Parts: sequence; structure tokens; C-alpha cells
Amino acid sequence: MDIKILGSGCKKCNALEEATREALVELGMPVELDHVTDLAAIAAYGVMSTPALVIDNKVVSYGKVLKTSEAKKFIEAAL
Repeated sequence: MDIKILGSGCKKCNALEEATREALVELGMPVELDHVTDLAAIAAYGVMSTPALVIDNKVVSYGKVLKTSEAKKFIEAAL
């Protein structure tokens, strides 16, 4: 599974990354994810509002910080 956080590295982006990491730990999955900060790379996903969560190259959430439970549901749905 390929998981990415899209965002400039702001407080909200970092909060989404932390919630996603916690969700992965709760699911017993390897805690590996990329934090993409390059604006051109973010735009390539069609995302205009960050932070965004991308699972297996599909944008599943953007423009808000997910709670750990919400991130967990997106990850489980992608399994």
C-alpha cells in the first residue's frame, strides 16, 4: 500500500500525517508514508486544498485534517 500526505509541511499537514501514522499503528501495518511538499507534485494530483491523503495514487481526502479513526477507515477501505 502506498500512502502519501500532500501539503506544504504546515501544522495541519503535519497533524494529518500524525493521525495517519497512528491509524497505521492501530491497524498493525508498517508505518511508511511519504509527505509530498513539492507544489507541482501536489498539483499533479489535482489537489487545490491541502492537506490531502492519497492511498495507492487515489486522493481519498483533501482540505481537512482527519481524525485517526477517519484515516483508519480510509486505509481499511483500500485494503
